[in-house]
Amino acid sequence: MELNTASKLANPIQSEHHTFSKWTEHIELINAIIAGVLIGLGCFLESNGNQSIAIPLFILAFVIGGYAKAKEGIEETISEKTLNVELLMIFAAIGSAIIGYWTEGAILIFIFALSGALETYTMNKSQREISALMSLQPEEAWVIDHYGNERRVHISSLQIGDTILVKPGERVPADGIILSGKTNIDQSAITGESMPVEREISDEVFAGTVNGNGSITIKVTKKSTETMFQKILDLVQSAQSEKSPSQQFIEKFEGTYVKAVLALVAIMMVLPHFALGWSWNETIYRALVLMVVASPCALVASIMPATLSAISNGARNGLLFKGGVHLEQLSKTKVVVFDKTGTLTKGEPTVTDIIITDSVDHDSFYEAVLSIENQSNHPLARAIVAKIQKDFPMSIANMASVDEKSGFGISAVLHDVKWKIGKADFVGRDLADSFGDGVSGKLAKEGKTIVYVVREDQIVGLLALKDTVREDAKVALQTLQRNGIKTVMLTGDSQSTAEAISKELQIDYFIGECLPEDKVNEIKALKEKYGTVTMIGDGINDAPALAVSDVGIAMGEGTDVALETADIVLMKNELSKLTKAVTLSKKMNLIVKQNIVFSMSVIAFLICSNFIQVLDLPLGVIGHEGSTILVILNGLRLLRG
Repeated sequence: MELNTASKLANPIQSEHHTFSKWTEHIELINAIIAGVLIGLGCFLESNGNQSIAIPLFILAFVIGGYAKAKEGIEETISEKTLNVELLMIFAAIGSAIIGYWTEGAILIFIFALSGALETYTMNKSQREISALMSLQPEEAWVIDHYGNERRVHISSLQIGDTILVKPGERVPADGIILSGKTNIDQSAITGESMPVEREISDEVFAGTVNGNGSITIKVTKKSTETMFQKILDLVQSAQSEKSPSQQFIEKFEGTYVKAVLALVAIMMVLPHFALGWSWNETIYRALVLMVVASPCALVASIMPATLSAISNGARNGLLFKGGVHLEQLSKTKVVVFDKTGTLTKGEPTVTDIIITDSVDHDSFYEAVLSIENQSNHPLARAIVAKIQKDFPMSIANMASVDEKSGFGISAVLHDVKWKIGKADFVGRDLADSFGDGVSGKLAKEGKTIVYVVREDQIVGLLALKDTVREDAKVALQTLQRNGIKTVMLTGDSQSTAEAISKELQIDYFIGECLPEDKVNEIKALKEKYGTVTMIGDGINDAPALAVSDVGIAMGEGTDVALETADIVLMKNELSKLTKAVTLSKKMNLIVKQNIVFSMSVIAFLICSNFIQVLDLPLGVIGHEGSTILVILNGLRLLRG
């Protein structure tokens, strides 16, 4: 505690810089809110006849609210040599002020500033996923030299062929091959396997995975820049740098729209005077009216209120959307890709079958299994202990001796009787195969892990465990399929386990034993074949696939990396929320389309009315702002239900 306090006192500048950074990250939103307050105060003063005080407030709102977007528009115009909507909005607001309509101009600035602030905030938040990934990569490793001495080095100094030591509970610092030792490795960060896998001499291990309860030495086979973990980082970064087709279309439309409006305004300032005999005052007046009515205020409002309403609706129903673009994309989904572990299944082993032979008393069997498995920390052992304690509560007996082989099984002497509990290779393959009528084979085909129980060289029973499916998974999948959406499962688990889960849930298509890059390649292939693809997962290994998919969805109880990378989060871990998200997305897109058609029709009507001189500025403002209010109210309908 004293060290932390001293550190803060010694680095007041660093602490102040951190606070300053937090403020600057939200500066656009803060400025937009300040501008909104100033506009409200200005409107109040103006309504009470204090226009001389209200106008300076409106000017201040222009400067504070419009600075960021004006700067962005100018810089983008200079760098890309093309006009943009930012400049048009600023011109329209200034034009409104020039002809005396300060309130309309200020509100225009406020709406655009607020939407820009929300967009910037979302973009900044999404960039944090890379740092979340990096925190899982070990920075140092224990290197063993030719003399057997251990020394701590940074992973960047590791060379191919180096020998490193990984102690129990540590993350593996580099990809490599085991030279000595046996252990079980939690590979969920890389492969998504639901249970730790046994690893021994000559087996491959990956950086970022977690070593179990055995020390191992590893021969490094890849540099730190080429590991599987680093590939995950690279895949996320490259996927995020790619622009979607809809984004490219919006950017192209933006430049065309602005050029068209500005060109029309320029023509209106000159042509009617010579061609139609209008006075210069009338010509300039009509050009300024055009600047106001053609500004895309209603067009902008067509999307943002509807999007925010849908996001709020989703939040109330356990759905976290990270931006409106993801809501838009979700309704176009043709294929939903599921990870298995933690997504379709609960992500933890559960005892599904207990079979006991007639050669042993049931109470003796349960007492032995409970007492012996209670000595182990293996996930399967914990699941077995939990099952017996729940269904067959009894006391745990003391044992004369216990010998556990990590990831394989455990043997013990209980009441002068020798017991063995574990996999087939541990208890003896012949004994395992002798279990009657191919029961174990049938259970294995169902994707279950078999644990055999042997007493004094005689097999007396077995327990089958399985990562059970979520209760709502089948209903969610069937709902998607009824709506014409294909369902695909990509998992790091074995092919037999994947097949069993696929049959149980009636999934359209599945692939087992998928590494992260395999999932990415499969999603790219699905995008080429079907179009828009949505991916839902919960693990670190799912991050690249979530990033490369059109819409990435994470389970709320998943890893931080998956949550950061995903576009949508199911906060309550309920797959039924996925179908609700699709429905909400379709409703939002329908309302947005209605708003866009309506707002563009109003703009076209007002422009035509202005050109034939039947529209005065007050009516133009009423029509323009009235259409804005209507599309906002239409968007707010999404708050219901």
